[in-house]
Amino acid sequence: MLKIKLNKATGIAILEPNDQLSEFDFKNAANTLDPYIEEAGALRGLIISTEKFPGWESFAAFLSHLSFVRDHHKKITRIAIATDSPIGSLAQSIGDHFISATVKSFAYSEEREAQEWVENAL
Repeated sequence: MLKIKLNKATGIAILEPNDQLSEFDFKNAANTLDPYIEEAGALRGLIISTEKFPGWESFAAFLSHLSFVRDHHKKITRIAIATDSPIGSLAQSIGDHFISATVKSFAYSEEREAQEWVENAL
């Protein structure tokens, strides 16, 4: 399951995966974030916070994740990934080449620093 918190005052969303990600998780994320993006024009930032990345429950869920990224990366200024999983560094490396948002990886214990970095987006 993917817990989603959207702070409309700051334009920052926090995503906390706590179980294998499903297709529904990404549909739910889009349904939660898209109305705000449509109204505001973009998200100031997105923070993904999980100690260990739980993976996907199916290949279809993985494809839903890729579709979510494709449909949203141009509408987000900064993405911070706070995790102790190696996927955080991998996501930063891939993000630097394939998505418009600036991506930065932090240790899970540095979630506060990740939030400050996102909040300081221009």
